[in-house]
Amino acid sequence: MKKLFLSCILVVLLGFLCGCEFSSNSKKVIFTTNFPCYDFVRAVVGQDSTFEVKMLLSPGEEVHDYEPTPKDIVDISKSSIFFYVGGESDEWVRKMMENGDFSQVKVLKMVDMVSTLEEEHVEGMEMEEESGIDEHVWTSLTNAKIILSKLVEEISLLDPEHQEMYQKNALDYISKIEELDASFQEIVQNAKRKELIFADRFPFLYFVRDYDLEYYAAFPGCSSQTEASAKTVQFLIDKVKNDSVPVIFHLELSSSKIAEAISKETGAKVLEFHSAHNVSLDEFQQGITYVDLMKRNESVLKEALNS
Repeated sequence: MKKLFLSCILVVLLGFLCGCEFSSNSKKVIFTTNFPCYDFVRAVVGQDSTFEVKMLLSPGEEVHDYEPTPKDIVDISKSSIFFYVGGESDEWVRKMMENGDFSQVKVLKMVDMVSTLEEEHVEGMEMEEESGIDEHVWTSLTNAKIILSKLVEEISLLDPEHQEMYQKNALDYISKIEELDASFQEIVQNAKRKELIFADRFPFLYFVRDYDLEYYAAFPGCSSQTEASAKTVQFLIDKVKNDSVPVIFHLELSSSKIAEAISKETGAKVLEFHSAHNVSLDEFQQGITYVDLMKRNESVLKEALNS
């Protein structure tokens, strides 16, 4: 019903609001959807470019609940670049594009920049009616480097005067990601175990494929479910007990209720593994980055695999 309502109002809103002024700011605007899109663009353009970077998703907001406001739609249509992920959670973008004029906007889709994987349903996981591509491509550090390189190319086409600066900014950020990648590789190579348990959605398929890790989870990455069945919870409890798993993970900005229930039965420690979908308001205001979030994951992964 929510998607139908959005589709119905788009035509009216775009026609009604097309005459509104966009901004008095002299900088060109790049609109992004979630935090990885925002952070990668921010890293490339830096502080001194002709672009201003804006994130549509409010800090602390659940990405799967996002719907554009009429103002969002108008602002996107008047921006220089619109960068979005392109998976199931961005279904609203397709409807928006079909019903408005975005011919003057460079539209970039993250999932088109890298090779994608089909969403998986592993043993014990709550089943979904449908599955498609797994949109969480940014959770792979290898993919993150590719995305940054392609963003440089696209942004430089609109602002060739600052291409050298954009390339330097991207290379600096990529070098930090490469250091993290090397650290993750070392942790996994020296680990006592290679199994992760997520009492939550699992948006880390690309991450575990990079490091050849095994995983079990309550829900697939794009699941709308938040309540696991007794069967799923019991499966995860048995897994933790039988495999002597010391840590159970939950996601950022998500309830840890399922993880706490499993912890109560098993004694396993509950920790957060950050998917970088979004950050809190405090984190956003502090200027936290994708690299900062992955450094947190570095620490908890080491504890989970070596305790």
